Amino acid sequence: MKVVILCGGLGTRMSELTNEIPKPLVQIGDKPIIWHIMKIYQQYGFNEFVLLLGYKGEKIKEYFMDYEWKNNSFTMDSQDGQVQILGQTEKWKITFVDTGLETMTGSRIKRAQKYIGDESFMLTYGDGLSDINLQDLLKFHRTKGTIATVTGIKKKSQFGILAINQGMADSFEEKTKVEGIVNGGFFVFQPEVFNYLTDDTTCVFEEEPMKELTKARQLSVYLHEGFWTAIDTYKNVLEINKLWEQGNRLWLPKQK
Repeated sequence: MKVVILCGGLGTRMSELTNEIPKPLVQIGDKPIIWHIMKIYQQYGFNEFVLLLGYKGEKIKEYFMDYEWKNNSFTMDSQDGQVQILGQTEKWKITFVDTGLETMTGSRIKRAQKYIGDESFMLTYGDGLSDINLQDLLKFHRTKGTIATVTGIKKKSQFGILAINQGMADSFEEKTKVEGIVNGGFFVFQPEVFNYLTDDTTCVFEEEPMKELTKARQLSVYLHEGFWTAIDTYKNVLEINKLWEQGNRLWLPKQK
């Protein structure tokens, strides 16, 4: 099953880092976000990726073209130019799809249709990390029998909650109230999802297509209550790097 990753956004909310590189190449520890996402899928046996490129997409191509020799020792024969990688190579098969600079999410997905084919596929954003069990997600999707499944995350209030009675505090709870369920990415789709998308650059998947899928009762929600984060701002980058430095790499496979 192919895994599609949206990698084309401008990353304007972390412009301190994205003036020179696209958001998926922002470093977490010593590896870019896109590497961490692909490792999440790899641990569950998903090794075939379709990267939907836009802003500075050539930088993502360059990263993976140079990946093996930059991350491994190797032998090079200067007479014939042959290079032999001496370390363990990745088993990834990656398709790089240029989907346009200003193209919205739904249109990017639509433009990848011919590379995905007539089969189920997974999709996520190029800035989200989680310890989600992807096999459980896939089983849930198949049980529901819908065109689309989205991973739902319980969003808690960023503020403490006060209960007041006649001008006096009855109770105070620190950031515990759940405000609602938010879109956490980590989708599973049937190929019929393409019928809800257009190729005109303005189709935002999270707007009309998701609304129409909901109306048709074709959008199921897999609730994930474990670790999840979206890396949307420079502050988020600092927070997740702090976890990395502390050894709290909750989204990666446990080392054996």
